Amino acid sequence: MIILSVDYGRVRTGIAVCDKNEIIASPVAVIKETEADMLAVKISDIAKEKKAEMIVLGLPKNMDGTEGESALNVRAFSEILREKSGLCVELHDERGTTMTAHKYLNITDTRGKKRKAVVDSVAAVIILEDYMNFRRNHI
Repeated sequence: MIILSVDYGRVRTGIAVCDKNEIIASPVAVIKETEADMLAVKISDIAKEKKAEMIVLGLPKNMDGTEGESALNVRAFSEILREKSGLCVELHDERGTTMTAHKYLNITDTRGKKRKAVVDSVAAVIILEDYMNFRRNHI
């Protein structure tokens, strides 16, 4: 199944997609949009272009597993995205993905503006890889 992954952010939102066999996750884009409805439309357009069958949206939980304001914002956005895309939108724990993305970018010595431009799509790849592993082990 082709799955689109979203690392939702207030300013920048990272997008990744996997192949039909759910083996490889690849970065697609970073969308700069602060208005939720417009962001959902842009993500929906990418989902259609990539022929995605579902969307995984990173859910930012606190390290102790509780949900704060950011998680509530993502939950609200998931409803908008579900409505605009017509696709199933799954929420998936994204704890640590941005930190892991920064570690990957340190290894590749990606710095400055280039780092800022790609960190969110790398985080979306990590969310998607984690979700694909979950599906392999639980579905």
